[in-house]
Amino acid sequence: MNLPVFTDPPPHLPLWRKLYRFFRQEWDIPRVTALKALLRSAPCGAGEAPDDGATDRPEAALRTALTLVDEIGLKQPAVCASLLSQLPSSVAPPPDEVRRLFGSETANILRGLRSVSRFGDKPAAAAAAENHIRLLLSEAGDLRVIFILIARRLQQMRDAKDDLPVRRAALAEESASLYAPLAHRLGLYTVKSELEDLSLKYTDRARYDFIARKLNETKRSRDRYISEFIAPVKERLDKAGLKCDIKGRTKSIHSIRNKLAKQQIEFENIYDLFAIRIILDAPPDREKALCWQTYSIVTDMYQPNPARLKDWLSIPKSNGYESLHTTVLGPGARWVEVQIRTKRMDEVAERGLAAHWKYKGVKPEAALDAWLSSLRAPSVAGGDDAVRPSSAFRLDLYGEEIFVFTPGGDLFRLPRGATVLDFAFAIHSTLGTTCVSATVNGTNVPIRHILKSGDQVKINTSSHQTPKQDWLSFAVTSKARTKIRQLLKEEAGKQVEIARETLFRRMRNRKIELDESRLMQLIKKLKYKTVTDFYVDMAAGKMDVNWVIDRYLEGREAESHAVAGAGEFTLKTPPSGAFGADELIIDRNLTGIDYTPAKCCNPIFGDNIFGFVSSRGIKIHRTGCPNAHDLFTRYGYRILKARWSGKTGASLYTIILRVTGNDRINIISSLMSIISKEAGVQMRSVTIDSSDGLFQGNIAVMLGDTSILDRLMKKLRAVKGIKSVSRLN
Repeated sequence: MNLPVFTDPPPHLPLWRKLYRFFRQEWDIPRVTALKALLRSAPCGAGEAPDDGATDRPEAALRTALTLVDEIGLKQPAVCASLLSQLPSSVAPPPDEVRRLFGSETANILRGLRSVSRFGDKPAAAAAAENHIRLLLSEAGDLRVIFILIARRLQQMRDAKDDLPVRRAALAEESASLYAPLAHRLGLYTVKSELEDLSLKYTDRARYDFIARKLNETKRSRDRYISEFIAPVKERLDKAGLKCDIKGRTKSIHSIRNKLAKQQIEFENIYDLFAIRIILDAPPDREKALCWQTYSIVTDMYQPNPARLKDWLSIPKSNGYESLHTTVLGPGARWVEVQIRTKRMDEVAERGLAAHWKYKGVKPEAALDAWLSSLRAPSVAGGDDAVRPSSAFRLDLYGEEIFVFTPGGDLFRLPRGATVLDFAFAIHSTLGTTCVSATVNGTNVPIRHILKSGDQVKINTSSHQTPKQDWLSFAVTSKARTKIRQLLKEEAGKQVEIARETLFRRMRNRKIELDESRLMQLIKKLKYKTVTDFYVDMAAGKMDVNWVIDRYLEGREAESHAVAGAGEFTLKTPPSGAFGADELIIDRNLTGIDYTPAKCCNPIFGDNIFGFVSSRGIKIHRTGCPNAHDLFTRYGYRILKARWSGKTGASLYTIILRVTGNDRINIISSLMSIISKEAGVQMRSVTIDSSDGLFQGNIAVMLGDTSILDRLMKKLRAVKGIKSVSRLN
């Protein structure tokens, strides 16, 4: 091939000028000259124009090369292979010519690119994406092939604003399910965050714009808080002789969206919108010592959350990431994540594997082989580690304990598995006795909710609350269990007398003569060993008094007409939470299968639903279930289609309404009156808490379908003083 001499950049490729300086400094002249000649001879300069008639493909190819250089840190072979892969077949040199002109490394990478291009970008679900990742790693042969694919997709996403909406949506789904996980696995956290943010922008623009606008609105106060936090830390570090740069890093839009969806909280309730990053100027032999010294200074100034200490200094992540993370209680009782690392560690964190090679001083070929082996290993093992290979390196320093905080920052240590109720009793017995729910990290949860280390918990109480027998089934601390047993014993006598008097009074009101022997027969048929147990359950609301009286009358009627013996009549039981046999159609009219409503979302007749094959049969979920996204992405092969049969349900379903409003006189009575008068609605329970002129509460009702629910919610919202009525889960 007759190659031109190495001269100025070609005028028809403007982006070439940006690479020119890099080429002159990093590349040998013959290879650059050969590459420029090939690019000049290609249609449009580099690669043929796409099918849609766009003419910016040469520009995109060069921008991808710049991404590999500036943002990933790859060198000559990978950048050269990336540009060569964009050449049309009419001018692309054969493999032997590529090897002669550009070297064996470039030829091997180019061969890997052509090999993986056969598979396309098809996965949308996480399970399919994981399999696709394994396939790419197996076929690529050289990990730089994966880097080039990631850089190319990043460039496509940056340019997608001008694409057709259908193509943009497809690119976004593929990027979120395949390329963002790949970038994360290779330590390219900045690239991963940008891919996720752009994917959200193209698939849910309203949510993206909402979060972006909120971030912009809070930027001034956020910057002011960061400055307030950093100033004293910088002063202490300077006094200790530590040279460093401290800056704030805002959480990505995609991460904020996930947190809002997972915790179901408002934007204003997110307190970890940013992290403080301390980057030390440290010699290689003192990196760890200076990082720990900095950690000691920070935790002396601000109280740390011990469960949030992440030590990736002693054992770095499998992708080379090294850093020391902790979360401290900053000014204003706000949690702040602090990341401590050196300049070298920061470059590895930003640029992943490529920067790791430079600092380790090993040849790229050897580094690639080692990294490729480490990435293939989790794929063979399968399971969760296949998705998060770094999980094996995480340290759980407090395996048998959890650390939970009050809103004021007080720390309580509890055994693993402790619930909200345990935490309430740990603070004070009176608080535990009157506990009705809690607000954990801004989200309302029941008293049986299991806490995790680092949770910030506010206990909600009610003067009408009393200990229940079932509390012993989920309380785990000895203090809570001892106090609950004591209170239950004190209340047992009172409950028996109250329930007994209630039953007798109702029977007198209905002019029913009580026969003690017939009542004892009924109690025996209900499988109670003692009369006390019977009355305790009645007082606890497990049996309705009128239902008991109806069963008593049925037994008396059966005896008087000699239709059945005293031991042969059957008791009718209240409706369970299961669906009627003819209410659901699953997949292709499957029959003979057990299916139950999922407790995480409590579907009712009329909801959009799907089936999920679990170890305990088929669970029916709402499509809007908080767990739906995770089930579809991780276990798509277990999903079954499901729909309701008929026009209305034959069963009653329990749902919980969350009501907030002004705490004015008789507002609760107004709500109860509406519910009691509404056809097809039965009241189950009410939990109300008020503070500072406002009230919030949960109202459990039983009803038949979504049309009844919508009608009820509309009437409740119309009550004066009511601010919101929503369905939980």
